[in-house]
Amino acid sequence: MIRRSIISYFNKKAHQALFHSLSSDSCSSSSSVIPSSPVSPQDSLTLNRVNHKDWLAPNEVLKIINALKEPNSVMTLLDRYAKRKDYKPNEALYTLVINKFVQANMFDAIEDVMQRIKAQKHCCRLSDEFFYNVIKIYGNVAGRISNATDTLFDMPKYNCWPSVKTFNFVLNLLVSAKMFDVVHEVYMGAPKLGIEVDACCLNILIKGLCECGKLEAAFQVLDEFPKQRCKPNVRTFSTLMHSLCECGRVEEAFELFERMEKEGICPDTITFNILISGLRKEGRVEEGKELLERMKHKGCYPNSGSYQEVLYGLLDSKKFVEAKEFTGGMILEGLSPSFVSYKLLVRGLCKKNLLGDVDWVLKQMVRQGFVPKRGMWKRILRSMFPGKSRCSSNISYEEIVEN
Repeated sequence: MIRRSIISYFNKKAHQALFHSLSSDSCSSSSSVIPSSPVSPQDSLTLNRVNHKDWLAPNEVLKIINALKEPNSVMTLLDRYAKRKDYKPNEALYTLVINKFVQANMFDAIEDVMQRIKAQKHCCRLSDEFFYNVIKIYGNVAGRISNATDTLFDMPKYNCWPSVKTFNFVLNLLVSAKMFDVVHEVYMGAPKLGIEVDACCLNILIKGLCECGKLEAAFQVLDEFPKQRCKPNVRTFSTLMHSLCECGRVEEAFELFERMEKEGICPDTITFNILISGLRKEGRVEEGKELLERMKHKGCYPNSGSYQEVLYGLLDSKKFVEAKEFTGGMILEGLSPSFVSYKLLVRGLCKKNLLGDVDWVLKQMVRQGFVPKRGMWKRILRSMFPGKSRCSSNISYEEIVEN
């Protein structure tokens, strides 16, 4: 099974707290609740609407919350609303309350709201989408990844089971934060949450293993795809190829590329760019150019990144004349070379004293919206007047550039 291939690579630190919450009773009344804040004077009249004895429909409560000026007043409203006989909170109410706190960066208050929901004797029905948004807030806005993970494993307490989408979001969040020890714990908790592993989940594991340098383990996960009744996709192979190229194992990356094609998976532009970049790092610029042409025959049109990698390869190899011609081809394709490319090209052409080519490069730079810097002009002047610090009119190059 896939667990055996992963467990020996991830750090097996204890994170039992993530799963302990699953064993406690749903909607427990023992949860602590933070007292509500003092009422803001400007919200007093709005909050008084909750004190009326008339029936208060759920939609009216939402309007009252929207009318509140101070986020601190929201908690007071919840306290007053909870004492009414017509108290009937729903997902729309909690979503609005949480969004109010997000706008005010009151993330502790969000935790309080979640505890209030859990403490209710009869929890209102909350959807997976609700928890997905809460987890997303914790992870992407608040930077509280541990809260996001805890919320995932708390979901059964709210009588809601997470979807694969929510599970994979947390898994990817942990990988992006390089919390690889927790990645393993969360993955192993999938059965307890009723999650059936899919290709996206396996891709996230491969990404995590590659990022922590466990490339061989990542390949073991690749071999587990058919056992899990999943099919790898172009992202699966691209992630592995990128890691191979980063490790200087370009030949193995091309072998994986051939395997991908044999399995009927079409490479995309990113796949080709990874291989071209790998060839560039090894100084195999001609092979990079050939691969660029091969892309077109495969029906996968190269982008600016594809051309830029080949151009950098030519510049690294000091093939400046060829790089100048290649730059012209890029421009004809409607692509703009980078400023660094132009800078390196000018420097190389100046060393070869190819001033006519330098003039062409300068004109292209200006047309592309780039402004030649002082250092570039000095280099051009030195190439025009080699061995001299001043031109024929006895003016220094610095003075010419300054003027």
